[in-house]
Amino acid sequence: MTREIRTVAVCEASPERSEDYLDYRDVPRQMTVLVRNQHTGEYNEPHTHKHGQVLYASSGVMRVAAQNGLWFLPPKRALWIPAGVVHDQLMLSPVKLRSIYIDPEASQAFGAECKVLEVSVMLRELILALADQPVEYPQNVRNAHIVGLILSELELSRSLPLQIPWPADRRLASVCDAILAHPENAQSIDYWADKVGASSRTLIRLFLKETGLTFRHWVQQVRLATALDRLEQGQAIGVIARDLGYASPSAFSAMFRRIMGESPREFLIRG
Repeated sequence: MTREIRTVAVCEASPERSEDYLDYRDVPRQMTVLVRNQHTGEYNEPHTHKHGQVLYASSGVMRVAAQNGLWFLPPKRALWIPAGVVHDQLMLSPVKLRSIYIDPEASQAFGAECKVLEVSVMLRELILALADQPVEYPQNVRNAHIVGLILSELELSRSLPLQIPWPADRRLASVCDAILAHPENAQSIDYWADKVGASSRTLIRLFLKETGLTFRHWVQQVRLATALDRLEQGQAIGVIARDLGYASPSAFSAMFRRIMGESPREFLIRG
Protein backbone atom coordinates (compact mmCIF):
# COMPACT_ATOMS: atom_id res chain seq x y z
CA MET A 1 0.00 0.00 0.00
CA THR A 2 1.25 3.49 -0.82
CA ARG A 3 2.58 5.37 2.19
CA GLU A 4 2.72 9.14 1.76
CA ILE A 5 2.90 10.41 5.33
CA ARG A 6 5.95 10.32 7.57
CA THR A 7 6.22 10.22 11.35
CA VAL A 8 5.41 13.54 12.99
CA ALA A 9 6.41 14.48 16.53
CA VAL A 10 3.51 15.28 18.83
CA CYS A 11 3.47 17.08 22.12
CA GLU A 12 0.05 17.16 23.77
CA ALA A 13 0.47 14.42 26.38
CA SER A 14 1.63 14.88 29.95
CA PRO A 15 5.27 16.07 30.21
CA GLU A 16 5.87 13.39 32.84
CA ARG A 17 5.11 10.61 30.38
CA SER A 18 7.30 9.80 27.38
CA GLU A 19 5.63 9.57 23.97
CA ASP A 20 8.41 7.33 22.62
CA TYR A 21 7.36 3.68 22.68
CA LEU A 22 11.01 2.63 23.11
CA ASP A 23 10.96 4.12 26.61
CA TYR A 24 8.33 1.54 27.63
CA ARG A 25 10.39 -1.54 26.75
CA ASP A 26 11.96 -2.03 30.18
CA VAL A 27 9.45 -0.54 32.59
CA PRO A 28 9.28 -2.94 35.58
CA ARG A 29 5.50 -3.37 35.51
CA GLN A 30 3.24 -6.13 34.19
CA MET A 31 1.35 -3.52 32.19
CA THR A 32 1.99 0.07 31.10
CA VAL A 33 0.04 2.62 29.03
CA LEU A 34 1.47 4.86 26.32
CA VAL A 35 -0.36 8.21 26.22
CA ARG A 36 -0.07 10.20 23.01
CA ASN A 37 -2.36 12.65 21.21
CA GLN A 38 -1.98 12.75 17.42
CA HIS A 39 -3.45 14.81 14.62
CA THR A 40 -5.32 13.81 11.48
CA GLY A 41 -2.93 12.43 8.86
CA GLU A 42 -0.04 11.59 11.19
CA TYR A 43 1.61 8.30 10.35
CA ASN A 44 3.57 6.05 12.71
CA GLU A 45 5.99 4.11 10.54
CA PRO A 46 6.29 0.30 10.76
CA HIS A 47 7.70 -0.87 14.09
CA THR A 48 7.49 -3.71 16.63
CA HIS A 49 7.27 -4.12 20.40
CA LYS A 50 8.85 -6.62 22.78
CA HIS A 51 5.54 -6.70 24.68
CA GLY A 52 2.07 -7.66 23.57
CA GLN A 53 0.07 -4.55 22.70
CA VAL A 54 -3.57 -3.55 22.91
CA LEU A 55 -3.69 -0.67 20.44
CA TYR A 56 -6.52 1.60 21.54
CA ALA A 57 -7.69 5.17 21.08
CA SER A 58 -10.16 6.67 23.56
CA SER A 59 -11.30 9.03 20.78
CA GLY A 60 -10.66 9.28 17.05
CA VAL A 61 -10.15 6.66 14.36
CA MET A 62 -6.94 4.91 13.27
CA ARG A 63 -6.14 2.72 10.30
CA VAL A 64 -3.66 0.00 11.23
CA ALA A 65 -1.72 -2.32 8.94
CA ALA A 66 -0.02 -5.51 10.18
CA GLN A 67 0.62 -9.03 8.94
CA ASN A 68 -0.80 -8.39 5.49
CA GLY A 69 -4.01 -7.10 7.03
CA LEU A 70 -5.75 -3.80 7.57
CA TRP A 71 -8.05 -2.67 10.38
CA PHE A 72 -10.07 0.44 11.22
CA LEU A 73 -10.20 1.24 14.95
CA PRO A 74 -12.77 3.65 16.41
CA PRO A 75 -13.06 4.05 20.21
CA LYS A 76 -15.26 0.96 20.71
CA ARG A 77 -12.60 -1.33 19.25
CA ALA A 78 -8.97 -2.16 19.96
CA LEU A 79 -6.42 -4.30 18.14
CA TRP A 80 -4.49 -7.04 19.91
CA ILE A 81 -0.96 -7.14 18.44
CA PRO A 82 1.36 -9.92 19.66
CA ALA A 83 4.98 -9.14 20.50
CA GLY A 84 7.28 -8.85 17.49
CA VAL A 85 4.56 -8.17 14.89
CA VAL A 86 5.43 -5.31 12.52
CA HIS A 87 2.63 -2.75 12.28
CA ASP A 88 1.96 0.89 11.45
CA GLN A 89 -0.78 3.43 12.17
CA LEU A 90 -2.42 6.19 10.15
CA MET A 91 -4.59 8.71 12.01
CA LEU A 92 -7.85 9.31 10.16
CA SER A 93 -8.95 11.96 12.66
CA PRO A 94 -7.50 13.55 15.82
CA VAL A 95 -6.65 10.55 18.01
CA LYS A 96 -6.16 10.17 21.76
CA LEU A 97 -3.94 7.10 21.82
CA ARG A 98 -4.00 5.08 25.04
CA SER A 99 -2.03 2.00 24.07
CA ILE A 100 -1.42 -0.84 26.54
CA TYR A 101 1.80 -2.87 26.68
CA ILE A 102 1.55 -6.23 28.45
CA ASP A 103 4.55 -8.29 29.52
CA PRO A 104 5.31 -11.47 27.54
CA GLU A 105 4.08 -13.91 30.20
CA ALA A 106 0.66 -12.29 30.61
CA SER A 107 0.43 -11.77 26.83
CA GLN A 108 0.29 -15.50 26.17
CA ALA A 109 -3.39 -15.56 27.15
CA PHE A 110 -4.36 -13.44 24.14
CA GLY A 111 -2.99 -15.50 21.27
CA ALA A 112 -0.36 -15.21 18.54
CA GLU A 113 -2.49 -13.50 15.88
CA CYS A 114 -3.76 -9.94 15.55
CA LYS A 115 -7.45 -9.58 16.29
CA VAL A 116 -10.01 -6.84 16.85
CA LEU A 117 -11.50 -6.69 20.33
CA GLU A 118 -14.65 -4.96 21.49
CA VAL A 119 -13.95 -2.36 24.17
CA SER A 120 -16.64 -2.30 26.83
CA VAL A 121 -17.43 0.81 28.87
CA MET A 122 -15.78 -0.84 31.86
CA LEU A 123 -12.60 -1.70 29.94
CA ARG A 124 -12.38 1.83 28.58
CA GLU A 125 -12.63 3.36 32.05
CA LEU A 126 -10.02 0.96 33.43
CA ILE A 127 -7.58 1.85 30.64
CA LEU A 128 -8.10 5.56 31.26
CA ALA A 129 -7.62 5.06 35.01
CA LEU A 130 -4.25 3.37 34.46
CA ALA A 131 -3.29 6.01 31.88
CA ASP A 132 -3.78 8.67 34.58
CA GLN A 133 -1.08 7.02 36.69
CA PRO A 134 2.68 7.56 36.23
CA VAL A 135 4.40 5.13 33.86
CA GLU A 136 6.02 3.41 36.87
CA TYR A 137 2.83 3.64 38.91
CA PRO A 138 2.78 2.69 42.62
CA GLN A 139 2.27 -1.06 42.99
CA ASN A 140 -0.49 -0.67 45.52
CA VAL A 141 -3.72 -2.61 45.96
CA ARG A 142 -5.79 -0.24 43.81
CA ASN A 143 -3.46 -0.37 40.83
CA ALA A 144 -3.08 -4.13 41.16
CA HIS A 145 -6.86 -4.42 40.94
CA ILE A 146 -6.96 -2.14 37.88
CA VAL A 147 -4.33 -4.23 36.08
CA GLY A 148 -6.04 -7.47 37.02
CA LEU A 149 -9.43 -6.21 35.86
CA ILE A 150 -7.99 -5.01 32.53
CA LEU A 151 -6.53 -8.47 31.92
CA SER A 152 -9.85 -10.06 32.87
CA GLU A 153 -11.88 -7.75 30.63
CA LEU A 154 -9.54 -8.38 27.70
CA GLU A 155 -9.97 -12.13 28.08
CA LEU A 156 -13.76 -11.68 28.04
CA SER A 157 -13.79 -9.22 25.11
CA ARG A 158 -15.47 -10.48 21.96
CA SER A 159 -13.24 -10.77 18.91
CA LEU A 160 -14.76 -9.23 15.77
CA PRO A 161 -14.08 -10.62 12.24
CA LEU A 162 -12.96 -7.29 10.80
CA GLN A 163 -9.56 -7.95 9.25
CA ILE A 164 -9.18 -6.71 5.68
CA PRO A 165 -6.43 -8.92 4.18
CA TRP A 166 -3.97 -6.88 2.17
CA PRO A 167 -2.13 -8.17 -0.92
CA ALA A 168 1.55 -7.80 -1.82
CA ASP A 169 1.04 -7.86 -5.61
CA ARG A 170 1.17 -4.27 -6.86
CA ARG A 171 -1.61 -4.68 -9.41
CA LEU A 172 -3.96 -6.14 -6.86
CA ALA A 173 -2.94 -3.59 -4.22
CA SER A 174 -3.89 -0.76 -6.60
CA VAL A 175 -7.34 -2.31 -7.06
CA CYS A 176 -7.74 -2.70 -3.30
CA ASP A 177 -6.64 0.90 -2.69
CA ALA A 178 -9.31 2.13 -5.12
CA ILE A 179 -12.06 0.02 -3.55
CA LEU A 180 -11.01 1.04 -0.03
CA ALA A 181 -11.31 4.71 -1.04
CA HIS A 182 -14.80 4.11 -2.49
CA PRO A 183 -16.33 0.93 -1.00
CA GLU A 184 -19.64 1.71 -2.67
CA ASN A 185 -17.99 1.10 -6.05
CA ALA A 186 -19.79 -1.91 -7.53
CA GLN A 187 -17.49 -2.38 -10.53
CA SER A 188 -16.92 -5.97 -11.65
CA ILE A 189 -13.69 -7.96 -11.58
CA ASP A 190 -13.58 -7.54 -15.38
CA TYR A 191 -13.57 -3.76 -14.95
CA TRP A 192 -10.63 -3.85 -12.51
CA ALA A 193 -8.73 -6.35 -14.66
CA ASP A 194 -8.93 -3.94 -17.56
CA LYS A 195 -7.78 -1.08 -15.33
CA VAL A 196 -4.57 -2.85 -14.24
CA GLY A 197 -3.82 -4.61 -17.54
CA ALA A 198 -4.47 -8.16 -16.36
CA SER A 199 -7.01 -10.82 -17.22
CA SER A 200 -10.00 -11.30 -14.95
CA ARG A 201 -8.84 -14.88 -14.40
CA THR A 202 -5.50 -13.55 -13.12
CA LEU A 203 -7.18 -11.18 -10.68
CA ILE A 204 -9.53 -13.88 -9.43
CA ARG A 205 -6.53 -16.14 -8.78
CA LEU A 206 -4.55 -13.35 -7.11
CA PHE A 207 -7.38 -12.43 -4.73
CA LEU A 208 -7.57 -15.99 -3.45
CA LYS A 209 -3.80 -16.45 -3.31
CA GLU A 210 -2.93 -13.16 -1.61
CA THR A 211 -5.93 -12.44 0.61
CA GLY A 212 -7.51 -15.86 1.12
CA LEU A 213 -10.83 -14.35 0.01
CA THR A 214 -12.72 -14.16 -3.25
CA PHE A 215 -13.10 -10.72 -4.81
CA ARG A 216 -16.73 -10.55 -3.65
CA HIS A 217 -15.91 -11.52 -0.08
CA TRP A 218 -13.00 -9.07 0.09
CA VAL A 219 -15.27 -6.20 -1.00
CA GLN A 220 -17.85 -7.36 1.54
CA GLN A 221 -15.24 -7.22 4.30
CA VAL A 222 -14.35 -3.62 3.38
CA ARG A 223 -18.01 -2.64 3.36
CA LEU A 224 -18.58 -4.27 6.74
CA ALA A 225 -15.69 -2.36 8.33
CA THR A 226 -16.96 0.87 6.76
CA ALA A 227 -20.51 0.17 7.92
CA LEU A 228 -19.43 -0.43 11.52
CA ASP A 229 -17.61 2.88 11.62
CA ARG A 230 -20.67 4.69 10.26
CA LEU A 231 -23.04 2.90 12.64
CA GLU A 232 -20.89 3.95 15.59
CA GLN A 233 -20.98 7.53 14.30
CA GLY A 234 -24.78 7.41 14.51
CA GLN A 235 -25.61 7.22 10.79
CA ALA A 236 -28.95 5.67 9.87
CA ILE A 237 -29.00 2.08 8.61
CA GLY A 238 -30.89 3.09 5.46
CA VAL A 239 -28.30 5.74 4.61
CA ILE A 240 -25.41 3.33 5.16
CA ALA A 241 -27.05 0.65 3.02
CA ARG A 242 -27.64 3.12 0.18
CA ASP A 243 -24.15 4.65 0.34
CA LEU A 244 -22.47 1.23 0.29
CA GLY A 245 -24.39 0.08 -2.75
CA TYR A 246 -26.89 -2.35 -1.19
CA ALA A 247 -30.24 -2.74 -2.90
CA SER A 248 -32.13 -2.17 0.36
CA PRO A 249 -31.61 -1.83 4.12
CA SER A 250 -32.79 -5.43 4.52
CA ALA A 251 -30.09 -6.67 2.12
CA PHE A 252 -27.46 -4.79 4.13
CA SER A 253 -28.87 -6.12 7.42
CA ALA A 254 -28.81 -9.70 6.09
CA MET A 255 -25.11 -9.37 5.22
CA PHE A 256 -24.40 -7.86 8.63
CA ARG A 257 -26.24 -10.61 10.51
CA ARG A 258 -24.55 -13.35 8.48
CA ILE A 259 -21.07 -12.13 9.47
CA MET A 260 -21.63 -10.56 12.89
CA GLY A 261 -24.30 -12.93 14.20
CA GLU A 262 -26.72 -10.10 15.00
CA SER A 263 -28.54 -7.27 13.26
CA PRO A 264 -27.09 -3.75 13.08
CA ARG A 265 -29.66 -2.56 15.65
CA GLU A 266 -28.78 -5.40 18.04
CA PHE A 267 -25.08 -4.57 17.65
CA LEU A 268 -25.70 -0.92 18.55
CA ILE A 269 -27.95 -1.73 21.51
CA ARG A 270 -25.44 -4.20 22.98
CA GLY A 271 -22.57 -1.76 22.40
